[in-house]
Amino acid sequence: MNKILMIEKTKKFVKNKLYGEGSGHDWFHIERVYNLAKYLAEKENADSFIVEMTALLHDIDDWKFSNTNDTNTTVTENFLNSINIDDESLKKIIKIIQTMSFKGGVIDSTQYTIEGKVVQDADRLDAIGAIGIARTFAYGGNKNQLMYDPTIKPIDFKSLNQVKNAQNHTINHFYEKLLKLKDLMNTDTAKEIAEKRHKFMEEFLNEFYNEWNFNGQSVK
Repeated sequence: MNKILMIEKTKKFVKNKLYGEGSGHDWFHIERVYNLAKYLAEKENADSFIVEMTALLHDIDDWKFSNTNDTNTTVTENFLNSINIDDESLKKIIKIIQTMSFKGGVIDSTQYTIEGKVVQDADRLDAIGAIGIARTFAYGGNKNQLMYDPTIKPIDFKSLNQVKNAQNHTINHFYEKLLKLKDLMNTDTAKEIAEKRHKFMEEFLNEFYNEWNFNGQSVK
């Protein structure tokens, strides 16, 4: 099977798996990351095949929804073997997927290849800005989290177990992850895109707190 057919078959597989998923990790998230990753790959001279395949498959065994360990990629590996991908490409794709997630900032997610950097940047860009805000609240609702509780402060996570089990609210996620992502972008292209999206989140939070604390005195 040639690479173009592999990519098309992968799109169908992922869409079938994730279409309608309600936490913000649905097919449309994958499609946006895929398009961003393709754009970054061209700008950064990365291997487009590895980038496209990794972008499409990066959430299939997502650790946030897996009942196994945080680096499990069984479904992804089984699929890649089913389309007879070469061993070298399979290893590259799996390595990136296993190491790209933020995981509360407690796990080393450093990428050492340009392909890994590109896909990680694309995924992180989709976590910030207007869509990032929408996805954050979708995820919080999916997990039955409160939107905001001013008595619960952001957590400085020390372990992945703490990340998984924290009793939290959605606004804290901005401080625990989203506002940190701008400075964690790998590529110059992603850094430029991230600036605008980061600023939009800051403006959103300012307006959120103004409305939350509204007492009528600021009405003109």
